[in-house]
Amino acid sequence: MSSNMGESKSWKKINEERKALKKQRKQEKLLKSLKRQQKQDEESAENAKAKDNNMPQPVKENPSTISIAVPGSILENAQSIELRTYVAGQIARAACIFRVNEVIVFDDIGLSTARETKADYNAKDEDNYRTVRNSCLQLARILQYLECPQYLRKFFFPLHKDLKYSGLLNPLDAPHHLRQDNIFRYREGIVTEKAAKPGHCYVNVGLLNDVLVNKAIEPGFRVTVKLDNPEGNIKKQRASVVSPDEPRRESGVYWGYTIRIAHSITEIFTKSPYPKGYDLTVGTSDRGKNIHDFAQHSMEYSHMLLVFGGLQGLDGALASDDKLQVDDPELLFDHYVNVLPKQGSRTIRTEEAILIALAAMQEKFHPLIPDSEVEIIKGALPRSEDTGGGTFKPREIKSKKKDLKRKLKEEETRESHLPSEQLLNKTKSVSEDFNGQKGKKARANPFKNSANNSDDKANGTQEVDFEIVPANTMISGFSNNDTKDLSKFD
Repeated sequence: MSSNMGESKSWKKINEERKALKKQRKQEKLLKSLKRQQKQDEESAENAKAKDNNMPQPVKENPSTISIAVPGSILENAQSIELRTYVAGQIARAACIFRVNEVIVFDDIGLSTARETKADYNAKDEDNYRTVRNSCLQLARILQYLECPQYLRKFFFPLHKDLKYSGLLNPLDAPHHLRQDNIFRYREGIVTEKAAKPGHCYVNVGLLNDVLVNKAIEPGFRVTVKLDNPEGNIKKQRASVVSPDEPRRESGVYWGYTIRIAHSITEIFTKSPYPKGYDLTVGTSDRGKNIHDFAQHSMEYSHMLLVFGGLQGLDGALASDDKLQVDDPELLFDHYVNVLPKQGSRTIRTEEAILIALAAMQEKFHPLIPDSEVEIIKGALPRSEDTGGGTFKPREIKSKKKDLKRKLKEEETRESHLPSEQLLNKTKSVSEDFNGQKGKKARANPFKNSANNSDDKANGTQEVDFEIVPANTMISGFSNNDTKDLSKFD
């Protein structure tokens, strides 16, 4: 008892140790704060030097872009609201897979009735009052909905009949649709109404806590932000607002597409968002030039436009446009191509033509400013295991294999300890279950005579449909007597 009492610590020693631990933690905290302050001072000194020397920082050019123009009337060919939604989803998937930067929804019919149109939200003057076709608006709305990250959709898309079945569509799973646990320096967000200090605002970017941004922006705006410390698990994360083009320009990551509505085929070309317009235009038709006749990397472009026709093709879109005095659509484009010369079907649907064309023209493209290939942070982009499929990590696979082996061994040991009589009874019960005598009524053999069936019923026996045969016995197709006389096979 005395030795045990001597080993136990007194309260005085315990308090001294606690005080020493507290002192050590305070010193570590001070060292961390000093290092952080030193780093900030160094960065501010470098910025001040750069300003004094007026050193021009190199600015990267925006990479080359691909735009596609799709007629909104293709939705009118669908038989139901569900099919119209699904067609729009197919177009969105194709645009995301092939890294399309702009999707133009144009009206290829022109003449429209009050049922088929909605008032244009951009119309301000009565003289310039225009209408937008219902199908064009629905297609544009679904494309916008799918491009928006999931955590922002409830803010930008209220309940609408055009989006009634959009929840059934396949997700784009684009790189900017980041999960909460994905680590990447750029994120899409919405400015919240949360109060912040002057000249700042809070942005919801899909993380646990809102991010503090160094600009005062009105609530409800969608912004692209760059996180100061994306890898650190910090509660009060800081960020800066950047251009939506910066993620693709700096990291080479595809950052979604933009939507534009054109009232006619003319507005596809005249209302381009790029200052110098499109330097390469391509039209698609079954009367165009064979795509395989083009050499590899022969289509050089900075901003390329690929136009698809509707039910009547590009000829119908050109005929409905009053401003263009051209009869042949081939004159509008630099190249007029047939993306599938030997097609089996009489017609190729527009949503199919987009996939075929972009796949066939991949080797023909030659962007003047290609995407930069920068090494991005690990775990930044969605991968196959993030999509909800049945893929497992290597550790999970190993653990599952071990569990299976353990279960098999346990079953073997249990069966080995059983007596021989119990094993025989077990096999008998299994064969009875298979023959249908337990829980199921045996059915009569249809290949037996009715007289024999009646005898079997009287005796209380009835033949079952199949029989369990041991695996080590071989069954001959005919008896020994049959082998002697083969005349019946002649």
